[in-house]
Amino acid sequence: MPELPDISIYIEALERKVLGQTLVGVRVRGPNLVRSWDPALQAAFGKRVCELRRLGKRIVFGFEGALFLVLHLMIAGRLRWRKPGVKIAGRGGLAAFDFAPGSLLLTEASSHKRASLHLVQGEAALAPFERGGLELFEATPSQFAATLTRENRTLKRALTDPRILSGVGNAYSDEILHRAGLSPLQRTRQLDQATLQRLFEACLEILTRFTEQLRAEVGDGFPDKVTAFREDMAVHGRYGKPCPECSSPVQRIRYASNECNYCPVCQTDGKLLKDRSLSRLLKGDWPRTLEELEELRGV
Repeated sequence: MPELPDISIYIEALERKVLGQTLVGVRVRGPNLVRSWDPALQAAFGKRVCELRRLGKRIVFGFEGALFLVLHLMIAGRLRWRKPGVKIAGRGGLAAFDFAPGSLLLTEASSHKRASLHLVQGEAALAPFERGGLELFEATPSQFAATLTRENRTLKRALTDPRILSGVGNAYSDEILHRAGLSPLQRTRQLDQATLQRLFEACLEILTRFTEQLRAEVGDGFPDKVTAFREDMAVHGRYGKPCPECSSPVQRIRYASNECNYCPVCQTDGKLLKDRSLSRLLKGDWPRTLEELEELRGV
């Protein structure tokens, strides 16, 4: 799912392409994409884009007349900038937003079409899309500490909960926790003030670093290759590969359709965290350390 760095770069690119431009029309092919009916989507046709903003992991197009188009890309939604009137091709094509200089294509590379589009009237109508999470770059260390410890959650769940923090998801939470040297299963209320400060600094460092890297890669173009898996990530999506800090193999915890990646040496004092599917299989034979895991695998 595109997170704060990705959404920020999308918005910067969209400002270069469509800010001040008039929306000619929207061609919708995804039957479940549009989730609002009043006002109708056609109400934005012929309106000029006055602003673009991020709302959590959503992109908001602000049109004259206080109309707001709210786009949530979900996990597999992506944007492409193409020539005017380009055909919506392929099974993943959901919609095209047509402007005079070009068309903004919305695609979703998943059989589960979860991306959503709402058109609302007035600033107050944006409130239901605001999950209440803390904006990290607008927060103080004390605000971060108070917000994170409001409930006693695991760090992984707390960092990715949009009601707690805004814009952080599965990918960058893995990187943040690795940078801070903290276990994804550690509880928020177990952290002392020094550790909370370290975690806050890791959040800002990771989000800033990847935003700047993406900005440098895109330049004056458009971010056509937004992905949750980057070669320069330390642990996310790098199961079995060496940790860049200690060279130990990155481990994972699988849950639902996601997985959490971590380094047991840098983050959990060498302890392996139980992977739900494997722990059910191995039960009492679940390895507690990397050494035991290597013995189990016959390494």
